[in-house]
Amino acid sequence: MFEKLKEKIEKRKAVVGVIGLGYVGLPLAVEYGNQGFKVLGFDISKKKVDLINSGRSDIDDIADVQVRKLVQKGLLKATSNFALLKNADCISICVPTPLSKTKDPDVSYILAAVNQVKKYLHPGQLVVLESTTYPGTTEELIRPILEETGLKIGKEFFLAFSPERVDPANKNYLIKNTPRVVGGTTPLCTRIAKLFYEQIINMVVPVSSTQSAEMAKLLENTFRSVNIGLVNEVALMCDRLKIDVWEIIEAAKTKPFGFMPFYPGPGLGGHCIPIDPHYLSWKLKSLNYYARFIELAGDINSHMPEYVVERVTRALNQVKKTVKGSDILVLGVAYKKDIRDVRESPALDVIKLLQNAGAKVKYNDPHVPEILMNCDTIRSVKLTSPLLKRTDCVVIVTDHSAYDYDWIVKNSKLVFDTRNACKQVKSNRGKIVKL
Repeated sequence: MFEKLKEKIEKRKAVVGVIGLGYVGLPLAVEYGNQGFKVLGFDISKKKVDLINSGRSDIDDIADVQVRKLVQKGLLKATSNFALLKNADCISICVPTPLSKTKDPDVSYILAAVNQVKKYLHPGQLVVLESTTYPGTTEELIRPILEETGLKIGKEFFLAFSPERVDPANKNYLIKNTPRVVGGTTPLCTRIAKLFYEQIINMVVPVSSTQSAEMAKLLENTFRSVNIGLVNEVALMCDRLKIDVWEIIEAAKTKPFGFMPFYPGPGLGGHCIPIDPHYLSWKLKSLNYYARFIELAGDINSHMPEYVVERVTRALNQVKKTVKGSDILVLGVAYKKDIRDVRESPALDVIKLLQNAGAKVKYNDPHVPEILMNCDTIRSVKLTSPLLKRTDCVVIVTDHSAYDYDWIVKNSKLVFDTRNACKQVKSNRGKIVKL
């Protein structure tokens, strides 16, 4: 089975199945299609399936023309019919792994996908989990389910974990030039998974087990979470000390060794950094270990929206305004610049907290035409000079490249900048208050 699948992959005759066509799955499907593989994309959303089959994309990093070309060539087909998994040789599971309200891992999407795979698993298939999860998920949850088929792992079918490394809007590091970690449940599983990813990725790094690959992903994102938590706390310290945290970071990063700059902000957002460290923390609690760094960083980062609202309140007080009744415009609600994704975005918390304080809040985001807040749809307002001039405070939460910050500052009474987006603004600096 190993040799047959190896030959199929090397000759581009293997059919690739991708379960979940979001920010991880669709780029992966497109990349395999670009390399000549026939790709079946599976998603439970009929709207998404129809969109892709019509040659369109709802993912920032994938243009419509990329999807259309592959659909027209017959190299990409989206479907909600999971029975077609029987036609796939290599299956990548790219489904969400959110947290429950109690911050426990929600692996229900993984289990749903794996149970579909189980129905149609046949000899000669490779199954790879890409969704970020806690160490042990592949071995403890997925392997037993697939082995219920009676097929022998490492001989008749192959199972591995290879964590996605997607950075939306990053133009420098795409799938092809971002090294990929792979760990299989057996040595042959690792070998075949490595070969599978080598068809689209320049460097594939094998590790000794699925647990090691799962842990590597959590280390990557926990590293970022902890360091962002540290620099956010430094921002709180600098506020007390009445010094500029942005100046401090710029000075520190001139050191050519032993320092890596991270930047403060209104909080963490996205599908990885605010969530993934909690997977590791949760797993360690089951082993009677308290992950202090992770918990502390999470606490600091999660309270940054409250700090932003506190600073906005203080800034308004300085110009003899109260937050209650003030007109406030939030610029940017996506969790990072130049994308449309609002998952876990701190902007949503900032808006809610300002509304709770009695402010009249509007938002503008060139990438996000509307958001859902408390079951109500709020639409992005048009950014105009009259709007800025009648607004009591403009709060920059997401520093989109499309914004003309000179123009924004020139036409605003007061700007609270959480991202240091106005660092190049030359005039009217007295209006700007920085995090």
